[in-house]
Amino acid sequence: MKFGKILSGGLLLAVLSVSACMNVPADMTVAEYCANPKKANENVCRLKVEIDGQSTALADTNMRLADGLKLTASAQSTADAALAKADQALANNMVCETTTVQKSSTGSCREGYTLTSCTQTRYTYRAGGPSILREINDEQCRFNDRVLEMQVRCCGTASTVSQPVEAVVTAEEAAPAEAAAEAPAQFPQAPVSP
Repeated sequence: MKFGKILSGGLLLAVLSVSACMNVPADMTVAEYCANPKKANENVCRLKVEIDGQSTALADTNMRLADGLKLTASAQSTADAALAKADQALANNMVCETTTVQKSSTGSCREGYTLTSCTQTRYTYRAGGPSILREINDEQCRFNDRVLEMQVRCCGTASTVSQPVEAVVTAEEAAPAEAAAEAPAQFPQAPVSP
């Protein structure tokens, strides 16, 4: 009987101490809370936020502590979700391939792969030097002008894509429709008077 009272008293004391820690004064700011050196390593004191395009430590703001704790919890849940996605990607055995495309303005991936990067690897100053990368998305990348050579990096999960292949492709093999579209229009020759 005495042991039960001690156990219930200890449990009550633990619940009270936890609830006392959870009750945050409504008017306390994050800056005031983080001014205590014992609390400087807590997440709410280490979190940085972007305010008007500038990265600022949450501890340097006048945000209410309750709002700061909510923001910290939201950031933690986002980070946990990203970590879970990364773990899932590692579990699915991510595979990547690099395709070298020559004399083209666009590069793309094979079916099932997602484009991760596109880099111009060869150019000449006589042809104008490095070209400007105009568009990049999951399917393709496009340079401003036709480039001498680019490397297109594509990745996918091993369960959904075929074996990776490192290949060199010319513009005609990369996009025959694009080559036909770039061909100059054929006009009938006009007669020339003497």
